[in-house]
Amino acid sequence: MVESDIRYYRRRAYEEMAAANRAVTAEARQRRLQLVDVYVGHLKALDAPSPFDPDDRARPADPPAFAWPA
Repeated sequence: MVESDIRYYRRRAYEEMAAANRAVTAEARQRRLQLVDVYVGHLKALDAPSPFDPDDRARPADPPAFAWPA
């Protein structure tokens, strides 16, 4: 199975942000953040919401894992 472009770019943006947070040097962190910008730019070109937007209301919230009917 092949993942969609939006899913790929979102996943890569998250991975690069995590790598930036783990970076040891400022230069390494900057390179990772540049890659985050590249992937977020690709998402914008596809009219997809940014994965780092706190006001992202376009994406539905995941239902709770144990929200069983009473």
